Amino acid sequence: MEEYLSQLNEAQREAVLYTGGPEMIIAGAGSGKTRVLTCKIAYLMQIGVPPESIMALTFTNKAAREMKERIAALAGQREARRLWMGTFHSIFSRILRAESDRLGYPASFTIYDSDDSKSLLKSIVKDMSLDDKTYRPGMVHSRISNAKNSLITWKSYEQNKTLVESDIKTRTPMIRDIYKVYQNRCYQAGAMDFDDLLLQTNILFRDHPDVLDKYRRFFKYFLVDEYQDTNFAQHLIVSRLSETHRQICVVGDDAQSIYSFRGANIDNILNFKSQYAGCRTFKLERNYRSTQTIVNAANSLINKNRERISKTIYSEREKGSGILLVSTYSDYEEAFIVASKISEMRMRNQYTYSDFAILYRANKQSRLLEEALRKLNIPYRIYGGLSFYDRKEVKDAVAYLRLIVNPHDEEALKRIINYPARGIGDTTVGKLTSAATRHNLSVWTILKDPHAYDVQLNAGAIRKIDGFRQTIEDSIEYSRDNQADDTALFVLKRAGIVDDFVNEHTIEASSRIENLEELVKGISEYISIRREEYADEDGEHITLAGFLAEASLQTDQDRDKNTDADRVTLMTVHAAKGLEFKNVFVTGMEENLFPTLRSVDSPRAIEEERRLFYVAITRAEENCVLTYAQSRFINGQTERCSPSRFLLDIDARYLHTSGKLSDYDVRPKASTYYQSQPFPSRPQTRSATVETSAVEPVDAASLRIGVTVKHDRFGTGTVTDIEGEGANTKATVEFDNFGQKQLLLKYARLTVL
Repeated sequence: MEEYLSQLNEAQREAVLYTGGPEMIIAGAGSGKTRVLTCKIAYLMQIGVPPESIMALTFTNKAAREMKERIAALAGQREARRLWMGTFHSIFSRILRAESDRLGYPASFTIYDSDDSKSLLKSIVKDMSLDDKTYRPGMVHSRISNAKNSLITWKSYEQNKTLVESDIKTRTPMIRDIYKVYQNRCYQAGAMDFDDLLLQTNILFRDHPDVLDKYRRFFKYFLVDEYQDTNFAQHLIVSRLSETHRQICVVGDDAQSIYSFRGANIDNILNFKSQYAGCRTFKLERNYRSTQTIVNAANSLINKNRERISKTIYSEREKGSGILLVSTYSDYEEAFIVASKISEMRMRNQYTYSDFAILYRANKQSRLLEEALRKLNIPYRIYGGLSFYDRKEVKDAVAYLRLIVNPHDEEALKRIINYPARGIGDTTVGKLTSAATRHNLSVWTILKDPHAYDVQLNAGAIRKIDGFRQTIEDSIEYSRDNQADDTALFVLKRAGIVDDFVNEHTIEASSRIENLEELVKGISEYISIRREEYADEDGEHITLAGFLAEASLQTDQDRDKNTDADRVTLMTVHAAKGLEFKNVFVTGMEENLFPTLRSVDSPRAIEEERRLFYVAITRAEENCVLTYAQSRFINGQTERCSPSRFLLDIDARYLHTSGKLSDYDVRPKASTYYQSQPFPSRPQTRSATVETSAVEPVDAASLRIGVTVKHDRFGTGTVTDIEGEGANTKATVEFDNFGQKQLLLKYARLTVL
């Protein structure tokens, strides 16, 4: 025990050893919270707490796996696998399967991902003859998701005057009816969506106190990671379960609460101490990740927030260089400069490409960055891009497997009833779906005997449906006596999916076959891993349903497998949380972009945007570069931009501004509700304080060779040649950062500096 405790600093050790009741660990960025959580669980096991009575909740399966591996190294593999450790959704789906009969669901219920949910909502909107432009599936799904995370069932929704009136004001009065039909269709399909896993757990504990009491007595200790990201539903489940023993330890950082759009409530961590009488608070304030300058700059930023838990993060690493602040003329130039700076730093400091990350507030910003990287032959990856399980051929194959486990799964059935093509058209599917809705049954039940439910189909359609039904029933029968991976191979051949690709004779088809082989390989790996975990049991945990549940509950971080290749990483700031890189570029630091336009009228929203910027800066270990553009191409035209107010929040001592990349210094506006530091100035050359928007485009007749000009996208340059007359006059300009360009003056809008 002393061996791993000796590796902790004093604050970490105190947090690990405390077992006197409710405990809150405020873990600043880079403070080693994973090590603390791991050691605390290992310590509890060493002092005699049964592993199976410890519930540890995380937000990614990746985090749970890493922690479990570390615990296994400290306490042994056999003990570690007895822990209830995983994401909220995976842990509570496990409880829901065990207690499914209490809620009227099958133990093999399907878990719908967001695509399944949106597909079902789209069909419901169509069936209800509603305008799909008004009732967009994404919007409706978001409204229902928010309701569920606030524990509002469809019955509560239609009785909630505030919600109903809000829908009427936004001209979407049918949301409550769509919610009701959606929930009923999910129930008939034996399916729960992601939000149901939390909602139904709360309903289970509310309506069945004996079940709640059973789990309260069973679990002695609760540990919750990233508590600042919990929503109301998650908070209530943990509160209910921990009432008996009151041994709850939450770990988080209020300064990194950035997911309110997903329902996360920062008040859960801000008010934790007042909710749990006698709660002890431990602050992990030493940052092991970043240089002193980066930590100090981040502190000066986040201290401007009013809603926060007071703490002072410090670093004992080297001081490091100042945060580089770069102003560029345009978003186009910004992208080029970022790419050039990466190339330069890599050569000068012997960095690898994977040592760099480019962060942005909105996905749309990536296009120009990608173009610039490609032009300089810099390899890159978009983090959170198309994952393996999102590929069409994989989703189709998984739909077959879902149907084998649960034939009442409506979305899986609709996805593959005519794949590979077997002549079952939308009209036939529509008749089956309508009958299912009319009789309050699943589509599979109707499909097995259409005549019994008065579905008007011709003999040809009946024959095709029977062929599909037989394929599924044969696969179900095969699965009863065979392993999950063998079953997958059987259904891929029985359904004709493999033959469909083989007959294409294309490179794309070969790639899709390889992906299907990888899917089967994944199932085989799942079986092997589970056999190791449950080596001393009868193997009942190793099922196709188990694999599908694990695959459906993966997060973006879990799915990102391409981490070994040497490439620059591009991602949104939200996606970067929990990650770290030696060098971080935070781009687009402009008003109405970061912070976003929709947040500027809300002090609380501005504080979350500031926390998001704090997260961006604290991803950097050695160097952090902030960039902003003075103009950005928006909605088909170039618009002037002001630097973000957040740049004023960083103490000027920790910023280094570059006078080489731009000669202009546009001063950002101060925030309206706090006192800001003066923006650091830099030496000016030429008439740098002149607002370029006030300068008229140059007249072709007045342009001369040798004159310095500015272009909205290419920045500054010197005119080296002029040719042509009138509307056809062209100027050759040698730009500082983009080399030589020949421009038609009537379109170029050059300005003389």
